[in-house]
Amino acid sequence: MKSLLLGIVAIILIGIGGLVYRNAIERPLQPIACPVDALVCPDGTTVARTGSSCSFPACPPPNVSLPDVSISFAVPAGFTDAEFPDAAAVAAYEMSTTLSSDVASGIVIRRYEIAASSTALATIQKTAMNETSGEPVSVTAFSSTILGIYRFTIVSIERFEGVIDTAYYLARGDDVLRFDAIDKGIMNWPDSNLNVSTLPAHAALIKLLTTLQGQ
Repeated sequence: MKSLLLGIVAIILIGIGGLVYRNAIERPLQPIACPVDALVCPDGTTVARTGSSCSFPACPPPNVSLPDVSISFAVPAGFTDAEFPDAAAVAAYEMSTTLSSDVASGIVIRRYEIAASSTALATIQKTAMNETSGEPVSVTAFSSTILGIYRFTIVSIERFEGVIDTAYYLARGDDVLRFDAIDKGIMNWPDSNLNVSTLPAHAALIKLLTTLQGQ
């Protein structure tokens, strides 16, 4: 009796195995159909999901992602990677130029943590030091603007001897990001009627900030 039961079980298992094999032969694995949604990159282009995990690939250049600070953006045309000027910098770019590097205009992005007992405004005040005098920039000289989906605090860091450096601060939950536009070799820098936003690095930074994505 026991042998008969074992035989019946074996026949059933063989039958099931045969059905599975036949199904695999007649119905090979179908390609994975990923959702048709798309990721909009900072520069406005889109990428679709790919691979077996249906994940989004990285956005192609000029898009840049900085995972450590949870932001992404499109680098303006004519700008290339540059050396970080200090420990707070998380990205730096300079304009393509045939001139020596000491006069190259550029963009620098820095990150400052907000201390537990401090505030975003206090952090901005502490880090907004006038390059010429070495003194903190008065809060009464601060202004603000909305670019893209974010509001920025604008601070004039330096305006001296042909150099104009303006910082755009973005306050977040536990840190402050600072985006500097640094134009050099500006002949009419003392002119009070000079529209700083039209200078090459400044105009490029404004364009970058309108593409900014992140937390």
